[in-house]
Amino acid sequence: MISKSRSLFVALIATAAIAAPPGATPAAAQTKLKVVLNWKYQGPQGMFFLADDRGYFKAEGIEVQLDQGNGSGGVPALVGNGTYDVGFGDMNALIEMAAKKPDDAPVAVYVMYNQPPFAIAVKADGPIKTAKDLEGKSIGGPANDGALKLFPAFCKIAKIDCTGVKLSNMQPNLRENMLMQGQVDGTFGYVNTIRFSAKLAKIEESQIRYIKYSDYGMDLYSNVIIVPKKLAKEKPEVVKGFLRALNKGMQDSIKEPEASVASVAKREPLINLKLERERFDATFADEMNHPEIKKIGLGSVDEERLKRSIDIMVDALALPRSPAVSEVWNGSFLPPAAELPHKLF
Repeated sequence: MISKSRSLFVALIATAAIAAPPGATPAAAQTKLKVVLNWKYQGPQGMFFLADDRGYFKAEGIEVQLDQGNGSGGVPALVGNGTYDVGFGDMNALIEMAAKKPDDAPVAVYVMYNQPPFAIAVKADGPIKTAKDLEGKSIGGPANDGALKLFPAFCKIAKIDCTGVKLSNMQPNLRENMLMQGQVDGTFGYVNTIRFSAKLAKIEESQIRYIKYSDYGMDLYSNVIIVPKKLAKEKPEVVKGFLRALNKGMQDSIKEPEASVASVAKREPLINLKLERERFDATFADEMNHPEIKKIGLGSVDEERLKRSIDIMVDALALPRSPAVSEVWNGSFLPPAAELPHKLF
């Protein structure tokens, strides 16, 4: 009887091992991760949803909850205070947090946007043509917008006097219309966020001009995957598994952009598929396609470039200390370099 029971137990264990998804580990078998995205559900986020739909997270023993965000600038705090386990947010807001609250700050583990998308949108037929023309004007944006949070740094680097600029907050869905109606002189945002939201509002692209931060020397990384240091330390295999799954979703999205955008539409059926596909293409071309990925791959960083961007932030915002690269970036969880995308088109 004992022999029979033991044989049955061994058989059950063997069956479970065979049935387990590839890559799953006992430690990560039932890990649930709450993930906050940078913004409302949009086409360029498709790699998250495609990875979920195709079972890549499940294969790593991870169950994900993918929540809409309210601005990439607020993500580091949401991850740092434990509201979320993973965030898709702004590297520069993370640098600022690491400088001011090093014990609370999370860490970046995968770079998504390797080119700076920060901008101030103004009317194309208006008087604002350069950064200097912003002096004394009114500019609005969502409270957690990355461009708004970086505005003090932009003022210093662009050598403009922003003491007379009137700043205001607004709901994201009002941004473009408030600009065109003259309620503000400019609006903060990411170029492609504003561009395609304007299209939805029937505003022609020719009606808007962009004052881009990158044109004034702000060569910064932007949106990254952020995790708490506690999770990175205590469950490194979970972080590695999450990035393996996301990276597969990224590779699939590059090959099958329509499937990627369709995965977003499953969660938000009211999105305009054609427009979100255009937004997807523009984001990959403008915000994710830095020449460095040919060498280091999408997901990784050039640590010298990151150090320079930290220096820019510390100087421009007069931060109390300069975080080391290792305080804001940990590349040890990345998939092998050969598995990272090195070409987007």
